[in-house]
Amino acid sequence: MIKYSIKDLEKITGIRAHTIRIWEKRYGIVEPARTQTNIRFYSDENLRHLMNVAILNKYGYKISNIQSMSGDEITKCVVDLTHQDTDNSHQVDNLVMAMIELDEQRFNKIITSSIIKQGFDYTFEVLLHAFLEKTGVLWQIGKVIPAQEHFISQLIRQKLILAIDGQNQLKPHYKTFLLFLPESEYHELGLLYLNFLIRKAGHLVIYLGQNVPTQNLRNIFDLHSIDYLLTSLTQNQTEESIQAFLKEISELYTDKQVLIGGNIMPFTASNLPANVRHFDSINTFSDFIAKL
Repeated sequence: MIKYSIKDLEKITGIRAHTIRIWEKRYGIVEPARTQTNIRFYSDENLRHLMNVAILNKYGYKISNIQSMSGDEITKCVVDLTHQDTDNSHQVDNLVMAMIELDEQRFNKIITSSIIKQGFDYTFEVLLHAFLEKTGVLWQIGKVIPAQEHFISQLIRQKLILAIDGQNQLKPHYKTFLLFLPESEYHELGLLYLNFLIRKAGHLVIYLGQNVPTQNLRNIFDLHSIDYLLTSLTQNQTEESIQAFLKEISELYTDKQVLIGGNIMPFTASNLPANVRHFDSINTFSDFIAKL
């Protein structure tokens, strides 16, 4: 069982610790346990219940009314609200609950509803981006177990692949992109979304996936004409290792335009090799492919 401090609950739920204590004492919303040394802690069940209470409270339910509801009634209200919800912060909280409880049906309902109402681009770039940022906070404080992370990553991956499969119309003067993650890079959700955007814009993608040795790319060039190499750096690496990778790929493929995504690039454009271009956001990449 994971043990949460009241500060952990504050970070996860967005409810101030002071408010949680009032809800405890006045309404009995949650009841913390104590360690043998009398230190208060909260359980997974406490967290789930508090997040559901927080969602209802954000929708205008009074704590005094929530107090009188059973756990099943609270859960049913939250699930019902999921179908009506257009507020991003509420949806993020619902997605966090789906991850914590390994609830695929709940996750699918939220994402499908968002895609129908807002479109796939909004769902990934706004809703899922905000959700993944919150998941990152949970991971940093040790409150997401690997099983939960893998569970939700695979569900997002499935949605991306379905969206990619629906983009199969090439424009007359299309470009060809070779997408890959270098060795020791395994987080491919961002690269899959770039795959979607490129195909949506009418260009051809050859997708190699994770952990691809840079030298092996040459074999692809013998089989297919490539206009752009596209990769992403997401792992925590030293500046020296990033520089070594950029130097290697730019020198191996001097006749190719190399595009780099990711949020750890410690360089400005003037520091990059001549044939390497870095995109610091989805918007800048979208603008780039729209002009091709």
